Amino acid sequence: MMPPPKNLKVLKVQPQEIMGIMRSYAIGLGVRCEFCHIQGDFASDDNPKKTTARMMITMAQEINGKFPDGKEHVTCYTCHRGESQPKTAPPPAAGGQ
Repeated sequence: MMPPPKNLKVLKVQPQEIMGIMRSYAIGLGVRCEFCHIQGDFASDDNPKKTTARMMITMAQEINGKFPDGKEHVTCYTCHRGESQPKTAPPPAAGGQ
């Protein structure tokens, strides 16, 4: 059994939900846990990418909070599409056009 998560500043969820949420972030960005976390000390804030992740999570929460249906419309995958850097423009058209 895993110990309860520590140092949760943005996520207000039940402990049993953390692993599924973290998996969705990893898939959405195409990264492993160590991209944002310090291996062996997930509570540590020493990796600056964790601060960025918190800002992005807050941004997605704020956007989703504006939809009256209460559903999640925006996720990490919405912009990142499985890559660590978000997509800000579509790929070039096939054939160089």
